[in-house]
Amino acid sequence: MEKFWGGEKLSTMNEMKVSGHVQELVANPTPLGLFGLAIVTLVASSNKLGITDGTAYIIPWAIFLGATAQFVAGLMDYKHNNTFGATAFCAYGFFWFGMGMSWMIATGIIGDGVAYDPRQMGFAFLGYFIFTMFMTVGAMGANKVLFIIFFLIDLLFLGLFMNTLGLGGEFWHMLAAYSELGIAIVSFYGSAATLLNTHYGITVLPIGSPFGPYAKAAAAAKQSVSA
Repeated sequence: MEKFWGGEKLSTMNEMKVSGHVQELVANPTPLGLFGLAIVTLVASSNKLGITDGTAYIIPWAIFLGATAQFVAGLMDYKHNNTFGATAFCAYGFFWFGMGMSWMIATGIIGDGVAYDPRQMGFAFLGYFIFTMFMTVGAMGANKVLFIIFFLIDLLFLGLFMNTLGLGGEFWHMLAAYSELGIAIVSFYGSAATLLNTHYGITVLPIGSPFGPYAKAAAAAKQSVSA
């Protein structure tokens, strides 16, 4: 007779020890990550659009929703063996950790009186613009909702680095502001769609199929392997 321990067959556990691979059942972290992104961009865009003033009350949402929620989602995506999702959520999670601390320095919460050059943030925005550009290509292989989110993030970082480095006028600030609001709206939809579709096992809210030349090439490669 096969013995069981904690719901797992001992023979299966022995195979795991030999192979070195342990597969864990992990829930889909995308709804959490997109919700965190939606909340922080909604709050931050209110400041850029002039609806609210200051950044002090944005900091908690940047740290707990923009940063922590996305970072946790990224770690869970690593367990899903989802390199794209893990990289995206962790990278943008770290971005919001950085933004939260930068706002704390600017508001004097930490490092009061420390001199800083805001243009250094411009180069950080430039780096994330480059990162988001090639991540947008990857998003085409996921779904259309995710592609729209990444395209809007491209516009956000384009507006941010141009405005922060003083390379343009008010246009770039407003481009960043409206792009960030768009990210919030589409991320709310993406979070709801992924959550409800996963929960019910049917398409409650459509997210669109992968598209583009690389997605087609990947689908063709999978078909040739399975044939």
